[in-house]
Parts: sequence; C-alpha cells; structure tokens
Amino acid sequence: MTAMLESSAAKAPSTPTFLELEITRRCQLTCGSHCYAEAGPTQGHGTLTAAEWRRIISEAATLGTERIQLIGGEPTLHPAFAELVDHALSERLKVLVYSNLYRVRAEHWALFARPGVSLATSYYADTDDGHDQVTGRKGSHAATLGNIIEAHRRGIHVRVGIVDVLEGQRVAEARAQLQKLGITDIHTDRVRAVGNASKGTVIPSTSALCGRCANGMAAILSDGTVTPCVLGRFLPGGSVRANTLRDVFASQSWRQVAASIPASRHDPCGPDCGPNDDSCKGGGTCDPSSGITPTTAR
Repeated sequence: MTAMLESSAAKAPSTPTFLELEITRRCQLTCGSHCYAEAGPTQGHGTLTAAEWRRIISEAATLGTERIQLIGGEPTLHPAFAELVDHALSERLKVLVYSNLYRVRAEHWALFARPGVSLATSYYADTDDGHDQVTGRKGSHAATLGNIIEAHRRGIHVRVGIVDVLEGQRVAEARAQLQKLGITDIHTDRVRAVGNASKGTVIPSTSALCGRCANGMAAILSDGTVTPCVLGRFLPGGSVRANTLRDVFASQSWRQVAASIPASRHDPCGPDCGPNDDSCKGGGTCDPSSGITPTTAR
C-alpha cells in the first residue's frame, strides 16, 4: 500500500465533475437485502443543514463540478429538497434526482420537468411480489411502476436501474416490461457487499468498486463525510463540516483514498454515473475493476 501511495502522489485525483449528495438516509422502503446506505423510515436527514448543503453546491460549481446527484435514502423526503434543486440550477449545475418514485408530490412533477433536471429510479421485478420482496414495502411495486408510467406520460425522461438482488427476481422480465412501456434507458447491476448487503459479516472492500471512484466523481454523505462514491462510503477522505470542498480534494487524505482504489479497466465515469447501475458507459462497465464477482445477497 505504501508503494502505491508513493507512486500515485505525483498525480492528484481529479476534481469531481460529478458529485453525489446523499442528503438523507430516510426512506419509505426497507431494502434489507441490499441498501448500501442502510436507509429506512426511522433514519434521519443527517447533520448537515440546508445552508451547508447550499454552500457545498456553490463550492462545487466554483470548482468545476458540472452535475450533481441528489440521493438518499429518498431525497424528496428532505425538507429542503426543492430548495436544493433550485439552488443547484441557479449555479448552472445539472441535477439528477435518484428517487424510489414510491410517492411523488404534485409540486415535484413540475420540478422534475425543469430544464437541467433528470430523473432516475430503481425497479426490481415485473410482479408485485417480486418487487415488494426486495423493497420490504407492500404496494411499492404498483406505486413505483405507476409513477414511472406517469413520468413517461409527462415527457419526463426517467432512467431505471435494476439491481439483481434475489434468486428468481425476474430481472429480464422487468426489463422487457419497461421496454414495452416505452422506457429505453434501463441499466442492470449486481448488488455490492456494502451496507445491508454485507449482512454485518462481510468487510467492505475496494474490490467491489468499479475503479473510477474519486476519478472525476465523489460523494458527500449526510454527515458531511466525503467519499469516492456512495458505494465507497467505507473510504472517508475528509469532511466538509469544517473544511471547504477545495481543501478536501487537495488533501493528502483524499489522495490516499483515491490511491487505495484499484485502477479501472474502463474509461473514466461518464456524466450519468450512478449507484447500483451500469450507466457509466452501458454494458456492465461498472463491474468491479478487480474482475472479482461481488458478493450478492442471494
């Protein structure tokens, strides 16, 4: 590890053009088999205030970040969600909202339709039982599917990630169902051994990461911790509670975190890189860089 850090010291990791903001860990669902954030109905919104999130968004824009992703938990549950979207747009950042689409408030449909805003969601099976088994919430399949259809009807582009979590989950059937409805931006992935998927027995490893984390992208968790991505949350590289983003990304700690991640076998992340899907380039390019099949929650 020392040799790796020394050899990488001459080249600092790039300032992220894509930044994931995990603004809350609260969620209506209880995805006990795979949620990397261990989110749920009893979790909180974290320790960062709305003012701190606005400051972070402004700093990111100044540093050259081009796009942010609001994620959770369920980001729309954060009381300042709409305010943060509006602030990011005012800073001329593009905004990707990663929502479970379990419930959509009327005013949020107008927000999702604004120029510069895009929408993504997770979907698991083409049946009520299959989808609801993954989410732990009865009725979630009907609600999410209905809102995917509504988004499409409104002309709002929605990207769908299907995570293969359980044996017999009907991933192929879910993809076919969405395609029949006119949804074409669909990506699949296998669950990574992070958060709930580790089941408390597997130590998270960089071998489960795609290798592009900290290379043009980063994440900020709800407590202000800066990590290579939301899946790389076990690799803290600094905090924005007492430091600026510029200071964090220029720090030796951030360099060490970036150097600890095995190099990607693929091109750097694209602008649509997101958690638990292969949308970086399509075709499964977010597979672990090590080539090791990640532990699944089967």
